[in-house]
Amino acid sequence: MRTLLSVLGLAVAIGGMVGLFSIAGGLDAIVRRTFEQIPGLLVQQAGAPIPLFSSLPAHWADDLKELPGVRTVDSQAYFRVNQLDGEVIINPPRLAVGVDIASNLRLERGAYRENMLDGRFLDLTDVGNNHCLISREIADQLAKGVGEKFSLNGSEFEVVGIYSTGSVLLDVNILMSLETCRTVGRISPDTVACFYVESNGTQTDEELKRSIDEILAGRSLAEGGNSGGTGLGNLYRALEQTLSGQSQKSGEPESGSEQSPVEIRTADDWGTRVREFSQDLNLFLTIMTAIGVSIATLSIVNTMMMSVSERTTEFGVLRANGWSQANIVQLMTIESGLIGLLGGALGAFCGWLGTLIVNGLWPDRLQLHAGLGLLVSSIVFSIILGLIGGLFPAWSAAKLSPMQSIRRGGA
Repeated sequence: MRTLLSVLGLAVAIGGMVGLFSIAGGLDAIVRRTFEQIPGLLVQQAGAPIPLFSSLPAHWADDLKELPGVRTVDSQAYFRVNQLDGEVIINPPRLAVGVDIASNLRLERGAYRENMLDGRFLDLTDVGNNHCLISREIADQLAKGVGEKFSLNGSEFEVVGIYSTGSVLLDVNILMSLETCRTVGRISPDTVACFYVESNGTQTDEELKRSIDEILAGRSLAEGGNSGGTGLGNLYRALEQTLSGQSQKSGEPESGSEQSPVEIRTADDWGTRVREFSQDLNLFLTIMTAIGVSIATLSIVNTMMMSVSERTTEFGVLRANGWSQANIVQLMTIESGLIGLLGGALGAFCGWLGTLIVNGLWPDRLQLHAGLGLLVSSIVFSIILGLIGGLFPAWSAAKLSPMQSIRRGGA
């Protein structure tokens, strides 16, 4: 019974470790899955964390289109959806995304176009009309299908298509024409949130980034008539400047420098940012996991010590029949290692099963990922814990002489 409880205690600790670290694994998987579908460059306002907080002059798209190495430039606008069919939307968030349909149709890779489930993708007949694409999750939430209508921030929209990319970063979006997005979101016709730039393959992403930086360096964001961005964007940057001790105004280059008003991010850049965040997250998860692992290790030590005290006579008889101290240590460490193996295997399986259940229950909110590497390393880690937990009891059992063991057991 003590051994069973030790196995279960270790299984709980390992299962918790798998569940916690699957959060970081899920972030990596989401980013990888997302940017495999949108491999182009995202040009947004410098300092904005995401395009929702960005605002750029719309006419810059004409200059970007003329750059060597550019296939097409898709101008995009964003606003947060506050209401869907009269229901206030808080979590999970929903974003309205306006795209330049003519440019979007020229993209070689279109994440939404390639993942249509029902209906059709946007075409030129949708420009300026309240037609949209919604994800399968949003369609299920609204109980709407192709051809049906719903209310978005008080405006009536018709569903022309349903998509599913498998990424929670993309499946929160409601896609519409750029013109419609500006009208419903009350966005100036002179501004966009960002530009999605697709390369024609003649230049590397780094070369294209340098070209974009060079052509936009020193420009003022006020060219678009928005004085440097949206209210949310200005609030975010003002906070960032206050915390960092900066005093320059948003959109104004530093004296004597040609500071770029934009940030150009590739799929690798986004992956690097997420990995940096994951490192901090992993540190926190490690600390949390260490608590459970410590308790499980002490449980193994307790079990093995009790085993030693109850089997003292057995060890004495074995020593009297020719077993060495090394043989006793080997026996005890194998037993504790088996506890680690059983606890690790059970914990890894339960942790993996838990991630599947969580992903199934909340597909549009959480995406945990427990990969083979995490599961195998968890089992190996558990075995090591078992061996460590059995070392002191094994040493205690081996150091007694045969006669001492037999006398102590008889007593």
